[in-house]
Amino acid sequence: MHILIVEDDLELASSLKVMMETSIGVTDTFTTIAEAEAALLAFKFDLVIIDRHLPDGDGVSLLPILRQLRPRPATLILTALDDPFDIVAALDKGADEYIGKPFEPMELVARARAVLRRYNLDETGCTQFGNLVFDLNHRSAMIGEAVLNIPRRELGILEALMRRAGRVVQRDTLEASTYSLDDEIESNVIESHVSRLRRRLREANCDVNIRTIRGIGYMLVQE
Repeated sequence: MHILIVEDDLELASSLKVMMETSIGVTDTFTTIAEAEAALLAFKFDLVIIDRHLPDGDGVSLLPILRQLRPRPATLILTALDDPFDIVAALDKGADEYIGKPFEPMELVARARAVLRRYNLDETGCTQFGNLVFDLNHRSAMIGEAVLNIPRRELGILEALMRRAGRVVQRDTLEASTYSLDDEIESNVIESHVSRLRRRLREANCDVNIRTIRGIGYMLVQE
């Protein structure tokens, strides 16, 4: 899961980044509409959280761009503008959710998950392939009732593969699901993560494996 936050309050942006990465997935932050637009056109995001008062304009101006993206990311407006007319205007332009500042962190995470469920998962927040279940709400993978002990980077890769089970997932997509845009990525790091993840699944008696599609990426298959 890859999240984009557009927020010019650096302290709040840092706090949101930690909150989202702990609860949902890898997160990038930008402070202006121009920076966010460039990122949105170059990379795929699953969720975009936008402030309205930004140095170069109103954050809702990003909504028409988001509507044209395929796949379209879920969108959440986070702002101090809580007048009903402002809320209706943002929702009419394509926002999926609108939360006023100040806000409760737990509520923000819950609403972000709810928006993502509408786009990607079933009502429980889970997706299953073979005997492997991925729970978005708790950021965990399970075989039956047993929760697998998987580090954060590998968990991001597994989530990306689970969301596209049976289909080839390009290496670039796995990088985007695991690392933020500022991270330095070594040339063989995805291969190393996948190798360790394969071992963990095998040791857990998982009937799902990760197949390498040479020169392209990886695919989750049931054995």
